[in-house]
Amino acid sequence: MNFVTFEESLQKETPPIDASVYLWALWFDAKGNWNSAHELIQDLPDQDASWIHAYLHRKEGDTWNADYWYRKAGKKSPSVSLDEEWEELVKHFL
Repeated sequence: MNFVTFEESLQKETPPIDASVYLWALWFDAKGNWNSAHELIQDLPDQDASWIHAYLHRKEGDTWNADYWYRKAGKKSPSVSLDEEWEELVKHFL
């Protein structure tokens, strides 16, 4: 799978079966289902999950919480748009 095929999968009703939980969370987010994305990622203990968790809270507008999760991920809050960060995240996990 590459970025284009992942984007094309957004036209379907379910995420790609062979995608990781990280990509599933990003897929649900792109489909407008923030809650499902958050549920998938919120309890995973690794830095990758923390990065997505940070992005989700940034998107939600909860800056304080987002900054906490960016620190847990070892990252700084980005200055790029949410769309650009989503693309960066997807490409990272592909």
